[in-house]
Amino acid sequence: MFTSQSRSRRHRRTASAVSLTAVLALTVAACGDDGSSASGGGEEGSGKGEITFWDNNGGVRTDVWRVIINDFQKENPGIKVKYVGIPAESVQSKYDTAIQGGGLPDVGGVGGAMLAGIAAQGALEPLDKRISGSSLDGKLNPVMSKSVKSSGGGEHMYTVPTSANNGTLWYRTDLFKKAGLDAPTTWPKFYDAAGKLTDKGDNKFGYTIRGGEGSIAQALDAMYGQSGITSFWNGDKATVNDPKNVAALEKYVGLYKKTTPSADVNNDFKKMVAQWDSGQIGMLSHNLGSYQDHVKALGGPEKFRGIPNPTLADGTRVQVSNPIDGLGLFKASKKKKAAWKFIEFAASHKANSRWNESAGAIPANVDAAKDGWIKKSESTDLAAQALSDGKIKIVELPYYLPDWNTISKADNEPNFQKVLLGKMTAKDFLDTLAEQLNEAQAEWKEQKK
Repeated sequence: MFTSQSRSRRHRRTASAVSLTAVLALTVAACGDDGSSASGGGEEGSGKGEITFWDNNGGVRTDVWRVIINDFQKENPGIKVKYVGIPAESVQSKYDTAIQGGGLPDVGGVGGAMLAGIAAQGALEPLDKRISGSSLDGKLNPVMSKSVKSSGGGEHMYTVPTSANNGTLWYRTDLFKKAGLDAPTTWPKFYDAAGKLTDKGDNKFGYTIRGGEGSIAQALDAMYGQSGITSFWNGDKATVNDPKNVAALEKYVGLYKKTTPSADVNNDFKKMVAQWDSGQIGMLSHNLGSYQDHVKALGGPEKFRGIPNPTLADGTRVQVSNPIDGLGLFKASKKKKAAWKFIEFAASHKANSRWNESAGAIPANVDAAKDGWIKKSESTDLAAQALSDGKIKIVELPYYLPDWNTISKADNEPNFQKVLLGKMTAKDFLDTLAEQLNEAQAEWKEQKK
């Protein structure tokens, strides 16, 4: 475990690197850069030529992007889009390397969890004026737009939102029916099902837990969902190590090896989804994006169902915010006019609907959100209803912190594995996480002065 002194030294080094770029980016914003100029040395260009697009979920969404790109090129024969698919697990480091050494694309997929760090380094073009002067004006979901602005630091829209995801509990309806179990709509029913669906001797388990890459957000969702705490901050202090959250995490990690496979300690989302799709596991916590994987693996939607995360026994639903996916225009581009045309097209009704139907996600384009496929996709429809019914309590994760990705991934994913393996207590893990978050929050507020 890190000592307090070593953590402080490491974070001071991180903060010093981020602080300079963040201050420079905020200085540009303070000078009134609203995205209408070709700032950062880039150029608007002629509106024609080849542009490069980085897909931040390459391999998973490659096919649908190729269709959208083909449609765009037919409507814009003077523009060619070079597609580069980058796996989600490596896109952050790819962007960071390109920002420091050059080679950024013209357009790139930028999720909310990495938006602050990229924007703080001055790499993204503010898009406010481009949006207001385009066909997208008034067509973007206001809640998603607000989240994008908040994730980028609160000053500007640094991406055009394209989709929202939602925490989803996928469960095998056939296995639940055979065991005589109710749908896992509450946390008590979830834990009951996890136990009753487990038969280790027959290699059957009630649940698969995410122990590898991407584990922290899922653990936070389980914690806050059970504790009922509705704010990530109490003043400037993180609530992650509140005793109620500690107790919730202890109960959640207690599932490991008891009602989950031991291999779960190394599960990233691909391994976790593949393991559930094998047919031997009752429940999986992921998001809407894995729907098509389940359909293919289980032979159709008849054997499974996806519902919003469980509620407390009294029906209260608390969940952490999901990052809004979006498309960013990079300042280094010398073909911003053509690049913006592509973004505008990709976020338009038809293209945005096509992409989200493929992903099973919630469209950012308000017209696309009315399309018939959403009602036919129960998991997406239920998620959209949960987010809009006014009853859900959303714990807003601090995506605006430049250090958020580092803290929630590199710094603490190994520690979470230690908790699963019994080498670190849930309290020590959450105290460490809280200390790092409090320090990052203090640094961010100091930079904003």
